[in-house]
Amino acid sequence: MFRLTATMSCSFTVSMKKSLPPVQSQSSESDSGGADQVYNQSIIVPPTAMSIADSFEKNDHSWFVNSQIPTDLSIQVQDITFTVHKYPLVSKCSYIGRLELQPSISNFGYQLKLENFPGGPEAFEIILKFCYGLTLDLNPSNIAPLRCASEFLEMSEELDDGNLISKTEAFLTFVVLSSWKDTITVLKSCETLSPWAENLQIVRRCCDSIACKASRDNSTIGDMVNDEGCWFDDVASLRIDHFMRIITAIRARGTKPEIIGKCIMQYAERWLPGMDVELEGQRGYGYGKNELQFSILIGRTEDEGIEHSQEQKSIIESLVSILPPQPGAVPCKFLLNLLKMAMVYSASQALISELEKRVGMMLENANVNDLLIPNYKSEDQGKFVNSLEQRTMHDIEVIQRIVEYFLMHEQELQQLPQTTGKSSVSKLLDSYLTEVAKDPNLSITKFQVLAEALPEKARTGDDGLYGAIDTYLKAHPLLSEHDRKRLCRIMNCGKLSLDACSHAAQNDRLPLRTVIQVLFCEQIKIRAAMQGKEPVASGNSSSEQEITQTSTKTEITTLRAELENVKTQMTALQRDYFELQHEYGKKNNKHMNRSPWNFGWTKIRTSALFHRKSEGNLSGHVHKIPNSLGHKMNFRRRLSMS
Repeated sequence: MFRLTATMSCSFTVSMKKSLPPVQSQSSESDSGGADQVYNQSIIVPPTAMSIADSFEKNDHSWFVNSQIPTDLSIQVQDITFTVHKYPLVSKCSYIGRLELQPSISNFGYQLKLENFPGGPEAFEIILKFCYGLTLDLNPSNIAPLRCASEFLEMSEELDDGNLISKTEAFLTFVVLSSWKDTITVLKSCETLSPWAENLQIVRRCCDSIACKASRDNSTIGDMVNDEGCWFDDVASLRIDHFMRIITAIRARGTKPEIIGKCIMQYAERWLPGMDVELEGQRGYGYGKNELQFSILIGRTEDEGIEHSQEQKSIIESLVSILPPQPGAVPCKFLLNLLKMAMVYSASQALISELEKRVGMMLENANVNDLLIPNYKSEDQGKFVNSLEQRTMHDIEVIQRIVEYFLMHEQELQQLPQTTGKSSVSKLLDSYLTEVAKDPNLSITKFQVLAEALPEKARTGDDGLYGAIDTYLKAHPLLSEHDRKRLCRIMNCGKLSLDACSHAAQNDRLPLRTVIQVLFCEQIKIRAAMQGKEPVASGNSSSEQEITQTSTKTEITTLRAELENVKTQMTALQRDYFELQHEYGKKNNKHMNRSPWNFGWTKIRTSALFHRKSEGNLSGHVHKIPNSLGHKMNFRRRLSMS
């Protein structure tokens, strides 16, 4: 604890400068001389003035001095009234000495009210004890209020050597700014001292000191953050304007963008409730809606109202303004969560567009759950949209704009080597479409526009897109035939895998035309697989062939087993067919005579030549029979028997 003692001299002179009313021209020389005497009056304070305070007492709203000499000054600071002696204050404070004190209503001494006094009654009580010659205890918690209060009362060296301004300035410069923890404490105490702390450069000096210590050695600071995390925690506890000044100073000193990004993320996690909210898909329409709204808007009670919303909005705008421009400084998940919060608190459209651009630049690193942005309405301050036309659970337009920014960014990077960005984004977009397709209020136009946002060559396969379309058809069973055809035109049947083709061929939700196209593509793939070749579909790249090459052997083995099964079923069907024909012929012989033509035709069909030809035709067409042929033949067999 830094302790300073105010040394009091035996006697001292205080000049009191009061503002007098203007002197009338008719006044005599004696009157004017009297006025001059008032201006130049010097008050000699006896030595007993320094020891007039026996003790101090404090009640709820009053503070007074117990002394044999009656008090003659009443000073009000906020809701506390201080009853003191005038001479100890005048000897230290030029501000009080210059005031024209008003007589007290209670007919003893004078009264004074200090408006907007920095530090409040706590700081003024310490100053009173200092003026009465008591020991002064300075610490990081009270140094900033005392420095501002001493400046307010003009406690300079002109009145007394070692006055409070010089003592607080020395303690602040040589003790506080050399310590990390003390500097953080002083900076927090400056939050209620505006504009005095700003004008006295206390905030600037503290921010510069913190930035200097934080960026002195990036590697050392990074290790300290990883081990203890105290650097991030201390800086994240500050007010947003002080935090911005520190980050700006740290960036100017060349600190790594990753460190700055982590510090910003720590601050957002502390001051923006709901930043860690994650909507893990939908389990039916409306799931997570109230839960997400409650989680994001936690802390926004009716009592806090608009003031709290404005504070959160200011924090979001400030954090976005100091984000490092490097794409890898903060993860894409953090940017998407920040975008959700910006929409909740009705941030400006320019700020939302800036966040959308940043997300688009690193969209390949996003997650499906992070893209599930609730559909909010700006003017409703975070309430869900209630109109029937836009009553979708998720904001599709935001994702569409993000995809457009991604394509613009990819176009700017065309001169660089080709990456797998579009391939990963296509899978991400298909997964997102599968999630939002469960919303029964999602229009087919919005679904189609978002599905066609990526160019066709960006998708190496359309299995994910087929899954999204099938999910949309499940959630919208009353869709017309025209809309179903329109929806299925989005996907390319030639890019479906064999498993997807098998599923689509038996999917009764698809239009008949689409099923025929799928069957045709499936037969082509089966034939190519049996011949050891891969079909070249439009838009397929070399990367697709490499991916499907590993699964070719497994698919061929499966297909061969299925073909053997088909042959066995065909043999059984052929045997049953001839048995039925034989029974049918016996029945006809009992009721009608057989003509020579029928007798000759029966001999031909029972001959060995006919058997060989029919077996050859069946084996030649076995590759063209789909997997469901066995079920169809069994059905026909039951019909014929009936």
